[in-house]
Amino acid sequence: MKFKTFFSLFFLAFFIFFFFAPRKAQAANQTITEKLVQQIEIIKHEISVFQSLISNLKVERGIGAKSYLAVNLSDDSVILEKNPNQSYPLASITKLMSAVVSLENIDKNQTITLTEKMLESSGQSPSLFAGLNISLENLLKASLIQSANDASESLSYFVGKEKFIELMNQKAKELNMANTVFYDAHGLNPANRSTASDIVKLLSYIFENHPEILSITKENNFWLPDSTGTLRKFQNINNFYPLSEFVGGKTGYLPQVKQTLASIFNVNGQQIAIVLLYSDNRQADTFAILKKIRN
Repeated sequence: MKFKTFFSLFFLAFFIFFFFAPRKAQAANQTITEKLVQQIEIIKHEISVFQSLISNLKVERGIGAKSYLAVNLSDDSVILEKNPNQSYPLASITKLMSAVVSLENIDKNQTITLTEKMLESSGQSPSLFAGLNISLENLLKASLIQSANDASESLSYFVGKEKFIELMNQKAKELNMANTVFYDAHGLNPANRSTASDIVKLLSYIFENHPEILSITKENNFWLPDSTGTLRKFQNINNFYPLSEFVGGKTGYLPQVKQTLASIFNVNGQQIAIVLLYSDNRQADTFAILKKIRN
């Protein structure tokens, strides 16, 4: 990876975009000061993302996750593994399955009206509020980019919460994910459990059948207005999104399972699925795996 060149070009493009590029969609009632404060906060966050990536890239350590699996999706060959069949809570990796079920059971042109019940889950987003009419696409983006729990919950309530969870578990069976079970659409419930082997099957299915999910997870320029009309950015919480090698995927965190990751990377022209469960540093673990693969 030519990180120095990439980071330099990224920051140049980033500053040009935010300070010079016109934003027709910017709400008229946002003052210049409000917009500037918001943009400064976004820039500070972007800098922290790159600092974290650089710091973890330099870490010399083994792979610390209790369970991990790296698979070449072209032939399903296993490259690296540790306890791939050990079951762990998934956290927000769950949202990959909820995205699949949403795309396969809700009309892509569907507009969904949000209700108070839909928005009860932890982590409410300012741009998702009762009475809002929102497209399936934008709810998926909120769920996958910023990992908005209320967005995932809204999708499940639109189908019918029990029915939606049933469809998630049914899909897991169809994909031969024998050690996987879901109890919610967002991953806050630690009873949502799976194995690295099962999650690779899900990643492979998404890669072949729903590449739009992976494309969404690479985005970091998604905005929606809040109830006052002020545009709010949904920050991508998968810090690998700036890397050209990142094809797409999802991360998660719960105290019971620490950090999780299910992502695909392009390594030397090969699509490599990497799953980490129970990691105390998913960035360092992922870089360690990528280094081993390249070597």
